[in-house]
Amino acid sequence: MKLNVNSTRMELMRLKKRLIVAQRGHKLLKDKQDELMRQFMEIIEETRTIRAKIEKDLSFILKRFIHINSFMGSERVYEALVLPSVNIDLSVRVISIMNVKVPEITFKQEGSVRCYGYAETSGELDLYLIDLGRIFGDMIRLAQNEKRAELLADELVKTRRRVNALEYVLIPNIKETVRYITIKLDEMERSNLSRLMKVKDIVRAK
Repeated sequence: MKLNVNSTRMELMRLKKRLIVAQRGHKLLKDKQDELMRQFMEIIEETRTIRAKIEKDLSFILKRFIHINSFMGSERVYEALVLPSVNIDLSVRVISIMNVKVPEITFKQEGSVRCYGYAETSGELDLYLIDLGRIFGDMIRLAQNEKRAELLADELVKTRRRVNALEYVLIPNIKETVRYITIKLDEMERSNLSRLMKVKDIVRAK
């Protein structure tokens, strides 16, 4: 669709400069979109792997806990675990991926997961807590990656809209307007030339 501008040489020069800027911006945004997609797919692949591992480990840990609960009794299990002795310190800092601010989560664990006496507990409970503590890091990474994927997906949608707006709306409209003004100016030039020739012929005839 032609832009609503005056058909002048100054406007033509301004539109040609605007077209160059729009095409350069389109290329930069397209490159950004491609890199965002690459980063997004890497995170998605890693997240899928971590999630599959966590689901497998949690299934095994849950079965072990059910076995412990039936063997020791729920009251003894509760008494053994009612006073936690592990402190977990989470820290979140913001990093940038393609100018998108995403979280980086780190954690520090202090204390022992075994916070009970050994006389009235099963060795299975020790193994259960060790396995549960082992997958905590994977769960943190999963949460981190899922948030990163969400933020990158939002930015990818915004970038794709900008690319499409430049590629299918603004750049074609500027090109059409440049073509229209060029044709209009050529017609005006031919008309002026024709008028000058007629004036010249009239002067000669006199």
